[in-house]
Amino acid sequence: MEYLAVLLPSVAVGLIFYFVMKSIFNADRAEREAESAERSNRDNAIAKPQPPSDEAPREQ
Repeated sequence: MEYLAVLLPSVAVGLIFYFVMKSIFNADRAEREAESAERSNRDNAIAKPQPPSDEAPREQ
């Protein structure tokens, strides 16, 4: 029982550290995916020319 009392705090801190780091990495991955999708959408919008609008004044 003495061994359990000695090892339990270290195991608990290790588990807390593991879950904190896991959540940080998951949040970072999600942010990178969102940023990549936004950058891709922006690049596609820039690459495709917009069709001329009918609302523009026409010269006669």
